Amino acid sequence: MTGIRKYIILLILGSVVFAALFFYLGYRKFNEDGPKNQETAYYLPKGQGVIRTAWELEQQGYITEQDIFKLGVKLSGFERNLQAGEFAIPAGASMFDIMMILSSGNVIQHRLTIIEGWTSWQIADYLNGLDNLNDPITELPREGSILPDTYQYTKNTVRHDLIRMMQVRQLDLLDILWPERAEGLPFLSTEDAVILASIVEKETATAEERAHIAGVFINRLRKNIRLQTDPTVIYGLDRKGYIDRPIRKSDLKSDNPYNTYKIRGLPPTAIAHPGRASIEAVLHPLETNDLYFVADGTGGHAFADNLPEHLKNVKKWRRIEKLKKLEN
Repeated sequence: MTGIRKYIILLILGSVVFAALFFYLGYRKFNEDGPKNQETAYYLPKGQGVIRTAWELEQQGYITEQDIFKLGVKLSGFERNLQAGEFAIPAGASMFDIMMILSSGNVIQHRLTIIEGWTSWQIADYLNGLDNLNDPITELPREGSILPDTYQYTKNTVRHDLIRMMQVRQLDLLDILWPERAEGLPFLSTEDAVILASIVEKETATAEERAHIAGVFINRLRKNIRLQTDPTVIYGLDRKGYIDRPIRKSDLKSDNPYNTYKIRGLPPTAIAHPGRASIEAVLHPLETNDLYFVADGTGGHAFADNLPEHLKNVKKWRRIEKLKKLEN
């Protein structure tokens, strides 16, 4: 019996030593620097467990032994803490580091910018071209409903969710700006303000001119004078918001609801998505007597409060156009 007891004791001691050595080596492996030599992004899908994650991490070269990673995560009590998303894994990250990163919820934030004056078609085309978003846009958002800005998003965000966020951002802005609008404006709704702001947005990219151009359009609306603005005609010809040819006289005579050379008042919808500055310009237009403006050849516009003066400005612009053609 004594010999058997000694054998059992030695066997137990040997097992304990082996287990301790195994756990020590595993612990050291779990905490030593990983094989990646540069920062890379790892995406953990929603609902994916630690077994699949460990296999993927080994396959993609983040770790060398998936079994140790699985054991380390389970023994650390983090098996249910791993979160979905795209994570930045730094160079040399250990298995412990990776476990903590995947449990942190600090996912990579991507950025995109919607440009002032883009149409719904242009926005959809841009978003559909980003390959880290989900579900293509098949139905265009209402024209003018999005606030152009820079937005953050995470990988695999649904595109329509992004659109809704941009629309809510515009509604929030209008809730702030509309109550502070100037008195006596010739429109009664935020929708009309956005329509006019979209026209201002397409007429000028010069910040200091926006309120002046808005003032001209406000004056024309008050006097029931047609707006006669080319961007609305272009939008009526193609909802993309641009055409690959100059506007023709026949276009100005065409019967479409966006031809402001024929209709009075505002077109039925916005013709683009205006930025904050253009919306503010429409709600706080420059007080002016001007009724006309035309390009002046410097990137800005020449303004006039009467037709004869405006025609002089148009002649100057025509001469500038001819000189530019000769130079080319």
